[in-house]
Amino acid sequence: MSKSKPGTEHRARKRFGQNFLEDDNIIRRIVKSISPKAEDNLVEIGPGKGAITEQLLAACPTLNVVELDRDLIPILLSQFIASYPQFQIHQTDALKFDFANLLTDAQGDPKGPLRIVGNLPYNISTPLIFHLLTYQADVKDMHFMLQKEVVDRMAAQPGEKAYGRLGVMVQYYCKVENLFDVPPECFNPRPKVDSAIVRLTPYEQLPHPARDVTLLSRLVNTAFQQRRKTLRNSLKLLMPAAAIESLNIDTSVRPENITLAEYVALSDKLKDLQAQD
Repeated sequence: MSKSKPGTEHRARKRFGQNFLEDDNIIRRIVKSISPKAEDNLVEIGPGKGAITEQLLAACPTLNVVELDRDLIPILLSQFIASYPQFQIHQTDALKFDFANLLTDAQGDPKGPLRIVGNLPYNISTPLIFHLLTYQADVKDMHFMLQKEVVDRMAAQPGEKAYGRLGVMVQYYCKVENLFDVPPECFNPRPKVDSAIVRLTPYEQLPHPARDVTLLSRLVNTAFQQRRKTLRNSLKLLMPAAAIESLNIDTSVRPENITLAEYVALSDKLKDLQAQD
């Protein structure tokens, strides 16, 4: 997340999905929502030119950042490394980065759970969220700026138009809080869509643990690939209608009307059926 500053001129690159945040009030509101502490194991994805980075470092001098655009690295170093020698930059693709490397220090001692923040590029936000969810057991919380439509999908409840695979799988792992919207005029260049800030807090104990989460993901994906069809028809290649109805789930409803708990029950039932084959 970033704001332009004197001496930090850098043209936003479309291929990186860069939109630099330039509203001081929004920046302060984001940082207040994160509430960073000195002892936090804090990591920022996509720091850009460092507006939010500056405020995060003031509270947490051991901040790690992950930035893909190599041309931004000298800008960040020139601004912060003299005042914050423990500041670390990882010039890499967040989609490929192993966040487990940040769980220990140089001596191999544990650093505590990750707190992850970032202004995620619209073009990779969903796959990056799924990548980060693989680390949920080692994450305290995550605060992201995303396309508002993506945040709406993450927070959607059964029966709502935005409810789908993303919402089911994110809510399987995390409590989702849609904090506030960010309009296009807060950025340079201005995006064509509204943005929003979301807080994801991984559960210490999953409310509806599945016996096979990979199977759950496959089942949910299959169901929503044909979301206009009834559950009976969208899942017919995976399991018979009788198996669904044995769980007291109506096979005539659409996938958007099934709760997370019911999807977990369906995946556990499918696990039983596979074991019988």
